[in-house]
Amino acid sequence: MSDITITHNPACGTSRNVLALIRNSGVEPTVIEYLKTPPSTAQIQAWLQAMGATVRQVLREKGTPYAELDLGKPTWTDAELLALIQQHPILLNRPIVATPLGVRLCRPSEFVLDILPKPQQGAFSKEDGEVLIDANGRRV
Repeated sequence: MSDITITHNPACGTSRNVLALIRNSGVEPTVIEYLKTPPSTAQIQAWLQAMGATVRQVLREKGTPYAELDLGKPTWTDAELLALIQQHPILLNRPIVATPLGVRLCRPSEFVLDILPKPQQGAFSKEDGEVLIDANGRRV
């Protein structure tokens, strides 16, 4: 089992780019397709603590029931928001990556480079063509 974990949505370009960057470092991560296998509330809380983040900072608005649930209302408690993430896993923003160097919400995708223990093994361009890593494995 890998010491790198990614909460992944294969339909998300950012998530696919992050997964590809991890693999470009020579590591096959543990992939959690969080819409199929949602992380537990305890796991989300552990990631939040490791990131120094709040529940609101990992809520996803686009393509979710965020607006219809009126989650912008400041009266929602963290416990209530976590319960809603359990009911609607799509509310959890992704990809969240955990490595021995830390935990991070990797938006934009290049944020993952700051927590990967191994260097990039070669050139890498995002799906949109943006070059992130040159032929020598260095950040552009």
